[in-house]
Amino acid sequence: MADENEIWRPGSFTKNFSWGRSKSGLSELHSVIRTGFNENLEDVPRDLFRERISRSNRPDYIPINFFLFNRVEGGESLICVDELVFQALSWDHSEAFDRISLFAFLFSFVGRWKGANKDQRRPAMWANTYVREHVAENLDWKTSLISANDIQRFVDNDPRYKAETSRKLATNLNFLLKIGRIQDFPDSRVQRWWVDCLFLALDRLIEDEKLSGRRPSASQYSSLLDRSGFTELTGGTNMEKLLAVKHLIRLYVALGGRKRLSEEDVTARTNELLPDTHVPPPNDPRPRGAIHLTNPRILKSIPPVCSQLAILAGFEVISPDQMEDLDVREFVSTRTQSALAVLRDKGITPTMSLEELLKVTRDR
Repeated sequence: MADENEIWRPGSFTKNFSWGRSKSGLSELHSVIRTGFNENLEDVPRDLFRERISRSNRPDYIPINFFLFNRVEGGESLICVDELVFQALSWDHSEAFDRISLFAFLFSFVGRWKGANKDQRRPAMWANTYVREHVAENLDWKTSLISANDIQRFVDNDPRYKAETSRKLATNLNFLLKIGRIQDFPDSRVQRWWVDCLFLALDRLIEDEKLSGRRPSASQYSSLLDRSGFTELTGGTNMEKLLAVKHLIRLYVALGGRKRLSEEDVTARTNELLPDTHVPPPNDPRPRGAIHLTNPRILKSIPPVCSQLAILAGFEVISPDQMEDLDVREFVSTRTQSALAVLRDKGITPTMSLEELLKVTRDR
């Protein structure tokens, strides 16, 4: 449940960002991120980001105040590189990017910057609560029931919402939910966009903890996710997703958390853990796929320099082309046949027949 002492202020969200046609999804945000970061995976001063965006005559407050993460270092406000930025810079605009971006907005962890008000640290809690408590619980994820009128009734009936009008917020949020593909969120299976959202959630949660002087240990990451409402915002949970969380946290830790996005940091970490291994620089700058063989749907795109660390975490690394064309059934079949071939080559054969095995199973 949201804190009853919260105050919900819509801020600049009631202004028109001009997202374009609904079929364009969140392509405008994708373009803004690429421009603001100048195609580089490096934290950028907030003022410089805004200057770059102003040259393209695009509004900047919605992206930097509602979608991206901010922090102050050495008296300077910075916009951070995290999973959302990695996705924008690594891939062309796609429906997957729209889902990840919508999650970033709904998650509503955007950090701090000089001059920010206290409530701007989590600026879209009205949207966060609408999805967690209303769409997930009251509507049981029947997203066809989402409408501007439904959103307006929700905020109007909550004393935490402090604004003179709710109509513009309701119509803007309804449009954002649609172009961000909220209808895809209630999926019982692990999907790539969900995996990326989990990494994004950890990036934001850990950085937000640092703002309060805390540095959570890896053993606390799972509870951080639970308390944040991650599962409620991403369509609920089940055994497949619970198991995936454990594997993905292990991968996240092995890659160094947000440091995975710094080639220098990853190289230093790899040399420390594998001092006798020569790791040549990747000849293809595209991300690789880290896939867990217990469930090939657990597929995480990672910077190519992270490959050895992903292997240490128990993942198999596949090429960019394999990742794009991945057929889960074919992948499982191929790996199974390869494993059986290895056993045959080693002369390892079954010690009981299928009938005997079934009899043992029935007897138990």
